[in-house]
Amino acid sequence: MSRAQSTVPSLAQGDIRSTQGLPVVNPHAAGADIGAQQIFVCIPGPDQTQIVRSFGTYTADLHSLADWLVENGIQSVAMESTGVYWIPLFEVLEQRGIHCCLISGNFARRLPARHKTDVLDCQWIQTLHSLGLLTESFRPDADLIALRSLLRHRAQLVEHRSPHILHMQKALTQMNIRLDQALSDVTGQTGLAIIRAIVAGERDPHKLAALRNPRCKKTEEEIAQALTGTWREEHLFVLKQSLECYDFYTCQIEACDLEIERTYATIRPDWPDPDPDDQEPLPPNKRGSHSKNLSRETPVHGRQHLRRITGIDLTAVDGISLDLAQKIISEIGTDMSRFPTEKHFCSWLKLAPNNQITGGKIIRSSTGKSHNGARQAFLQAAASVSRSDCAFGAFYRRLKARVGPAQAQVATAHKIARVVYHMLKYGVEYQQMSAQEYEQQFREREIRHLQRKAARLGFSLTPIPEAGAVS
Repeated sequence: MSRAQSTVPSLAQGDIRSTQGLPVVNPHAAGADIGAQQIFVCIPGPDQTQIVRSFGTYTADLHSLADWLVENGIQSVAMESTGVYWIPLFEVLEQRGIHCCLISGNFARRLPARHKTDVLDCQWIQTLHSLGLLTESFRPDADLIALRSLLRHRAQLVEHRSPHILHMQKALTQMNIRLDQALSDVTGQTGLAIIRAIVAGERDPHKLAALRNPRCKKTEEEIAQALTGTWREEHLFVLKQSLECYDFYTCQIEACDLEIERTYATIRPDWPDPDPDDQEPLPPNKRGSHSKNLSRETPVHGRQHLRRITGIDLTAVDGISLDLAQKIISEIGTDMSRFPTEKHFCSWLKLAPNNQITGGKIIRSSTGKSHNGARQAFLQAAASVSRSDCAFGAFYRRLKARVGPAQAQVATAHKIARVVYHMLKYGVEYQQMSAQEYEQQFREREIRHLQRKAARLGFSLTPIPEAGAVS
């Protein structure tokens, strides 16, 4: 039984008068204002009135809410994305076959001013939804929601583990153990072996340096010089606990990787297997993977699974690693029909400039702010190709000299996003282009542009002979 169910008098007169005369697009639409302890739902009543009822947030209350909507013939419900409180109601209504329109709270707040109460909020949302004035937020494919949740949780685990690496470095530095100068990464194979030996009680710098990996650039003598310190007890205690916290989060990440692998197997299981014998095997990863955030004990066959789900290899795109490919697919899905063109896709990602024009002049142009996970992934991909010998890298360096690194990164991310959109929509593989090929194409395009411009002005271009050909 619902904890708080009551019929509330309807009609927010001021708001309804402001919308009189507008055509009703969704006659069977409802609006919901979701809170931590109560949910207010508004449905259309007789004679252009509105009926509002309040429900609790327990599971039984949500089913009672869904029953009430079905009894009144509601086909669509609009709700604000308030924290995570909307998720249980969204899932219950989806199971009942009711379309859920998830909207941003910022959109509703930008509309005409009104008094702020929960009842008026749900009435206003219902009014706007019935008139077709609400823009539905993007939500990826339903079978990728679980994968997105796990990948976001894994990213948080990696983020929580990072401070403990800094704590270990700080404790070592306070004891004047300059392991950070001897090694490029204290959490590498050599660094962790030395730290574990120090925590176990070893103090001889030469025995600690003997744990050096043969591929390490520094010699044992150089590492031994960096491992002579004061060995203060309080700092050793901090080092020990920081290492334990680091190991704990590492175990949690490995367990999360196992769950991600299991979840991959449940996504579209009727599609081809990850790497069947009758399919062409994936080419080797051209970049390799030395990331400390990838589990070695429980590897996730992400490339194979993504190839099975999408039909293409996103990791072949310059700048997109396995982590970024997983993040992109979990955030945007595989159905590109929701975006008519790549321009719509990049605009949704906030990677395209939003030109504000008045009087025929652009007064402001910016991409805007967004917490979109896919946008962040494309920006990371753009940053990783800044020095690479590929077309994206050459494009970034050319723009950086003209507009600066920040705008060049966004423009490069825009270019990568258009390529990914084209690959997902048409199912084509990425054709790699080197920086030299890109520069040659850019030079030829500039020459053609200059020739057309010169022809319009009544001139012709004549190439200058090379210096070696001049006597």
